[in-house]
Amino acid sequence: MSDSKAKSTKQNLKTMSKTSKAHKLRSTSRIFKYGAIGFARNVWLSIASTLVMTITLVILFVTIIASAILSSTADTMREKIDITIYFKPGTSITALGEMASVMSGDENVKSVEVSTSEEEYDKFLADNTDDQALMSALDDSAMRELMISTMQATMRIKLYDIDDLSGIENIVDNNRIFITTMDQNKPPTYDVNRAEIETITSWANIARNGGIILSIIFLAISILVIFNTIRMAIFSRREEIYMMKLVGADNSFIRGPFLIEAQICGAISGIIASTIGYFGFHALAPHLKNYGINISAITDVLETSWLVVVFLVIIAIGILIGTVSSSLAIHKYLRGNKKRHKHKK
Repeated sequence: MSDSKAKSTKQNLKTMSKTSKAHKLRSTSRIFKYGAIGFARNVWLSIASTLVMTITLVILFVTIIASAILSSTADTMREKIDITIYFKPGTSITALGEMASVMSGDENVKSVEVSTSEEEYDKFLADNTDDQALMSALDDSAMRELMISTMQATMRIKLYDIDDLSGIENIVDNNRIFITTMDQNKPPTYDVNRAEIETITSWANIARNGGIILSIIFLAISILVIFNTIRMAIFSRREEIYMMKLVGADNSFIRGPFLIEAQICGAISGIIASTIGYFGFHALAPHLKNYGINISAITDVLETSWLVVVFLVIIAIGILIGTVSSSLAIHKYLRGNKKRHKHKK
């Protein structure tokens, strides 16, 4: 007898479990259905929420891209930058080689390249081959000798850390052969390229900080707009909510459709913002390249499978904003409704 009761109990538990799972599935499907209906019912408010959230996500997208591009450009310039030291015209290759050996001894020096007056003249010709008038004037041997006699020999130095110039400055200022051989009328280019790097770095900081501030402002606006949209939707459907309460609907079922409604806004905003950001970047990319701005850090992401990840992240952020905003609005309504019922009692 006890065995039959045990079997009956197990069967009842299985039936209850299946019924519970089916009930949860129906409730979930209804929540999604009512959420989609609510989004369509409040279409104008939904469009306003989606628009504001899209602006927020576009600003966030632009901020990240601008910061990455400017930082990458500054890093690229740091890698290409060199310090040029000018020596008197006619300085021998032997003297240049000796000074290069001294300079290479500094641990911050990555490479040293020297060039005699004759080699500098050849570089000058190579850089001006399109100027036919100048080429004709320099074709005369006497003019060539005159140009070479006025051209400084050079030493170009690449550093590991461009911000640390103490080592090479110490060599230039204290080494005897450098002091006697350098052209005193043309000082080393310590600060010429560094100023450009500092400018780009400052622009990168401005882009990052300004973008963060704008993103925070529009994030607050988005939350407020969605918050009020959901509150208006709750107010217009308060009778429905009351009827749901009467038939035993719990708070999670009441909360669900409004969350779905806000999440739909967030997902649509994420898709639109990602699309605008992607095609906007590709439209500006050729112009950025023309100005010597390094965009490889972004193209390495947007031209690979990482593009899907970028889209998903932006969409996820949009959904998160919608979820937080609607949760605040629903929580405030349910809490206020609970207090009113207590007060009536």
